[in-house]
Amino acid sequence: MSAPVRFRVSRAVTLVALTVLLAIIAASCRSVLSRKYEYDEDVHLSLDGSATVYINAAIPALVALRGLELDVDPRARLDLDAVRAAYETPVSHVANASGSRRDSRRYVHLRIDVSDIRRLAEASPFGWSRYALDRTEDLVTFRQTVQGAADREVGNVGWSGDEIVAFRLHLPSRVAFHNSPSREIQRGNIVVWEQKLTDRRAGVPIDIEVRMEPESILIRTLALFGITVLLAGATFALAIWWTVRRGRNTKSS
Repeated sequence: MSAPVRFRVSRAVTLVALTVLLAIIAASCRSVLSRKYEYDEDVHLSLDGSATVYINAAIPALVALRGLELDVDPRARLDLDAVRAAYETPVSHVANASGSRRDSRRYVHLRIDVSDIRRLAEASPFGWSRYALDRTEDLVTFRQTVQGAADREVGNVGWSGDEIVAFRLHLPSRVAFHNSPSREIQRGNIVVWEQKLTDRRAGVPIDIEVRMEPESILIRTLALFGITVLLAGATFALAIWWTVRRGRNTKSS
């Protein structure tokens, strides 16, 4: 290999290595600088109104926003039984509960099964919201209005005033309209509404509205997969028929 060629190869390898390194650094920066929520309500909605709700929240946020009777001292034992008891209601079932620690605060992580999102406000921890799910021939419309918070005093828990709360929807079908201030749809069917913790404590309302198609993405994907399988089978059968016919023609000639 000549010297100019070796130089070009070496330069190309160096550029590729630098590109990979920059991508790793960028990903690391996104991870370090990713937003940290004090209260995150994540609803995985089904078209029939059932849902799985994930709550990821700091203990002080649950006390300040929802009025739960919990010890905000990070050195105190995390009472998951008390958290379960608050969220276990006739309209909501706690499927899983766990805890963690971050920034000198305790956090809880809940998975809650809901049979009818329209009744979720009957559960006290979700009583600050009003839910509606309406269906027409062309669209399914979901609405949620988040109203006043408990605004209980929790003392100095390390909040700086820049903390964020979030309400996010994982939707089962293609989104035709949403009113999220970000105007973004993440990964095809996730829409997020964010608010400063100070505004949420003050009860500044959040109006959530999404309109989606009445056919789920899963059903559409399965239908597309089925059609693809049928076409592949038909193509395979046609290929076998053509091969057999060609063999017969060859023998007859």
